[in-house]
Amino acid sequence: MTSFTTITTGLRFPEGPVAMPDGSVILVEIENGRITRVRPDGSTETVAEPGGGPNGLAIGPDGKLYCCNNGGFNWRENGGFLAPHGQADDYSGGRIERIDIATGAVEILYKDGDFGCRLRGPNDIVFDDQGGFWFTDHGKNRPRERDITGIFYARADGSHLEEVIFPSENPNGIGLSPDGKSLYAAETYTCRLMKFNVIGPGKIDLAAGLGGPGIPLYRPAGYKFFDSLGVEASGNICVATIGEGGISVVSPKGELVEFVPTPDVFTTNICWGGPDLRTAYITLSGTGQLISMPWARPGLKLAYG
Repeated sequence: MTSFTTITTGLRFPEGPVAMPDGSVILVEIENGRITRVRPDGSTETVAEPGGGPNGLAIGPDGKLYCCNNGGFNWRENGGFLAPHGQADDYSGGRIERIDIATGAVEILYKDGDFGCRLRGPNDIVFDDQGGFWFTDHGKNRPRERDITGIFYARADGSHLEEVIFPSENPNGIGLSPDGKSLYAAETYTCRLMKFNVIGPGKIDLAAGLGGPGIPLYRPAGYKFFDSLGVEASGNICVATIGEGGISVVSPKGELVEFVPTPDVFTTNICWGGPDLRTAYITLSGTGQLISMPWARPGLKLAYG
């Protein structure tokens, strides 16, 4: 097991970490419906309480947090691990929220039906250098049925929302290559890392793959499922892997560079901080922990934040 430092415990299914310049990490606690700041000493404070199921986070061009809110899950706790279990009985609808870090004010930027789009369970988000953002909709599970969903592009000013890729098989993590020409999405249940060729802001090559726009890049063996992802400065894609928990590091050519194991079956997210972006912050969601570890290669500097 790779050496790591436990920053804090007691979080309720943390995801979406964002490393801040002051050394803190802002993340979501999905079960608690809140956004939390974790200080380097492990202390925590509430940033905002949007309710529902806050999931992926990113800093936008205005310095505010943009949040994928999945509308909420039901939950199970078993064997010391907390896990989501289907659509919440009080499901409040999928939406994209904009959050003022200083005041905690929450604004719904996009909701189900806006611009003719169907939002069920927005999950993860990444900004491009044009000020727009891509996000996945993982959908919701109900007894004997699961939503068929897609991958979206939106403008940060609330003026445009478009489902660019449909259908997509339970998309979860999303990221962009350093040159912005490749969009990566991780599918949870199929455990596939997919690549899409970006040809303009919010536009992809619809005929890039044999069956449409998606190009399968990597799929591991074993009892593994893919969650969120981050991209290294080198272009490697680091996919949080649940089941046999850890981080799968995949080259842009689809080769496994390394697998970094972690002690939580629900290892869900990775981001990087520190002056050289060589400190990895990883959410161990099942046990409610945020950990850090030295990383072999620097993470990619994001468009904002």
